[in-house]
Amino acid sequence: MLSFCIVDDDAVSRRMLQTIIEKGGVGEVLGMASGGVDGKRLVLDENPDVVLIDLLMPDQDGIETIVRLKQEGYEGKYVMISQIENKEMISKAYQAGIEFYIRKPINRVEVTAVLGKVSEQWRMARYLKEIKQSIAKLDDLNSEPAGMRKKHDAKEIMRMILMDLGVVGENGSHDIIEMMSWLIGRHQGGGFPPLKSLYEVGARASKPEGGDIEKEGKAVEQRVRRTVIAALSNLASIGLTDYSHPKFEHYAPLYFDFEDVRLKMREIDEKCPQEKRKVNIKKFLQVLYLETLDKMKNQ
Repeated sequence: MLSFCIVDDDAVSRRMLQTIIEKGGVGEVLGMASGGVDGKRLVLDENPDVVLIDLLMPDQDGIETIVRLKQEGYEGKYVMISQIENKEMISKAYQAGIEFYIRKPINRVEVTAVLGKVSEQWRMARYLKEIKQSIAKLDDLNSEPAGMRKKHDAKEIMRMILMDLGVVGENGSHDIIEMMSWLIGRHQGGGFPPLKSLYEVGARASKPEGGDIEKEGKAVEQRVRRTVIAALSNLASIGLTDYSHPKFEHYAPLYFDFEDVRLKMREIDEKCPQEKRKVNIKKFLQVLYLETLDKMKNQ
């Protein structure tokens, strides 16, 4: 799920954008600022995936803010918001590095559509980056003499699998790795434990100082669910491009129910949300657990 910062001197616009993003399930808003100077500081502190930024602000306009953020090393995406329709100004905004331009007054349908495109671009860019990292890691492993190859522990194996699925950067991946590591290291027989028990393990790992374990467990559940759905979306996208792709052929039928994969592929292809279905989280975790054990055994 994408993270956002909103920089706009209009309080009403900020609240509307936050509502559209969070109520619509697009992502989470990490912070908001009313001007370019404070906005730059906010973005550098929070490092969001996307910055929604107004073109005209009293202290520092959006284009100048973007230029300064790039100089400071921020590498996220930008969406410009403004009621100005001057073609020269809009052209300068694109030259500065914005991805899309949203016109005021804020329109929920337009904002949702634009942010959907931004999300797809961001997801694919991250997925390509993770593929490159995965290939580089495999090249390093294969270059080592067989007798000198390092054996990987459970966490390293799971990271490589989640990297193949394009979700190693998702917040829920850390929860999944912690839960499955506990299961591999401590669970003795008795079958696969209830998901609620695993979520509580994840909660204790993320909040070692204590706190409301039940509440944090629900937060872990949501993070894990979003991560599994992201993995499904990534595989469905691969399947649409190349049905015989090795990753699609291996992971899609192994980790997900066929009907879920088919519906997600249709949803992406037709750019139209299908009827919501519950993704089989337990199957995903069980397969990851078993595949990790198998890879550890066969190193």
